[in-house]
Amino acid sequence: MKRSIRIILATVAVAMLAVPGFAAETLKVGVQAPITGSYANEGQGIQNSVELLAEQINAKGGVMGRMIEVIPCDDQGTAMAAAICAKDLVNKGVSMVIGSYTSTCAQAAQKTYFNAGVLQTSDGTADDLTQHGYWTFLRNSFPNSAEADYAAHYMINVKKYKRIVVISDFSSYADGLGNAVEAAIKKAGGNVISRDKIKADSQNFTPVLTNIKSKHPDAIFFAGYYTDGGQLRAQQVALGIKADFIGGDANDNPDFVKLAGSAAKGAFLINVPTPSMLPYKVAKTFLADYKAKYGTMPPSIWTIMNADGMRAIIYAMEQTGSFDTKKAADYLMNMSEPMPGITGPLQFAKDGNRIGSSYMTFEIQADGSYKVDYAQ
Repeated sequence: MKRSIRIILATVAVAMLAVPGFAAETLKVGVQAPITGSYANEGQGIQNSVELLAEQINAKGGVMGRMIEVIPCDDQGTAMAAAICAKDLVNKGVSMVIGSYTSTCAQAAQKTYFNAGVLQTSDGTADDLTQHGYWTFLRNSFPNSAEADYAAHYMINVKKYKRIVVISDFSSYADGLGNAVEAAIKKAGGNVISRDKIKADSQNFTPVLTNIKSKHPDAIFFAGYYTDGGQLRAQQVALGIKADFIGGDANDNPDFVKLAGSAAKGAFLINVPTPSMLPYKVAKTFLADYKAKYGTMPPSIWTIMNADGMRAIIYAMEQTGSFDTKKAADYLMNMSEPMPGITGPLQFAKDGNRIGSSYMTFEIQADGSYKVDYAQ
């Protein structure tokens, strides 16, 4: 009897392996993101997008017969937690990692993923992320240098500012963007009257702003994150500093408006098109599915840029017919034609940088909505 039961169980196991969509192994996809902490809504958006994609792909039979298993890790927006996440996700056998949201956290995990041959795709924009020679890293957004050139052109040639202040925090993303914008302004013949730095999450920026007020700027470019940008804008207005506020791409988040309050009106933000402005069919479908599942739109463009990063890696695996991460990376870094992305045509250079850019400047209205002020 026991022998018969063993034979039956073995037969069932073999039969299950033959069922379409069933695989003995899963394709493990890690999510490294700030699921808690200051940037939690961005991190949760990234996790939501990955889980939605996994659900949709699994419903169609998975990736070459393997079901996707999503393994999240909360890096809390800190380098230390990011390094721990990288080791944890590698130990759990992931083939790819989507994230993180910040350049600092992406960079803290890069070497671990490279040593393990695990693909990493992040919206981190710090230029040096793609300068280490890690074949495992793919940037699903655009580098600081591209935004800096656009910002300089916008401030000097479009808005005609004569006295510009550039502020950042000390993070690799913000400091890098601030330096790049300062250099681009000077290269274009503009005038940077002050380059200042704030401590992220310090909340009181009055000392820096008071010093800036005495220099009579006509524009303040802030290269940091929305968690500080909203408060910086509110305190700028409270101090009576009449300069225009221009926030870099990491200020593009609904919480900027919440933190700035009524002072958000009239502020300008630079970023690629917001989710609701994306004209692509694949974008409209994904956004509708996201809202249906989670009851809200993605918090920002970064959520769906990370979704695009995941889609690109899976696309490469399917095109090469292999789960070999090196083959997938080689395919993506040598694509002759872009693949249709949620955020637009998706193609990578040999260093892992996303090719192309399409920036806009949005002016925040009294109701918190955006009006396109300029598009290149």
